[in-house]
Amino acid sequence: MSADQPLPDQPSPAQPPPRRETVTGVPRSARRPPGHAPARSEITEQTTLGATYVRSLMRSQLRTALISLGALVLLVGSLPLLFSLPKVFSASDLPSPAPYVWVVLGVAVYPVMWLIARWYVRRAERNERAFSKLVEGR
Repeated sequence: MSADQPLPDQPSPAQPPPRRETVTGVPRSARRPPGHAPARSEITEQTTLGATYVRSLMRSQLRTALISLGALVLLVGSLPLLFSLPKVFSASDLPSPAPYVWVVLGVAVYPVMWLIARWYVRRAERNERAFSKLVEGR
């Protein structure tokens, strides 16, 4: 190559510089990544996947309800055994266990029932929040 020939990478002095073009479009941050259709449309269109989403919510809510019901059954079911304990251990000259029964019913049972109910409501709301996050795609 001679010194007066331009390099292939450089434009010759007679050629105008390349024109710059501006590309416009939706910003990358606004685009949704490709993937599955939102779960909301799956549910409203009643597809198999939408039915699976709804079944999973119903299963988790049922599981929560059965756990709280089981705890309540254990609490209420154990009361007759608890009420029979004073009769077994008491002597014949002691008064009847009626005040003991009222104390157990009035003081011990209701706070435990309240705790079971509170746990159930919190767990059910957590299940629904998780489901709505899934549906909204967050």
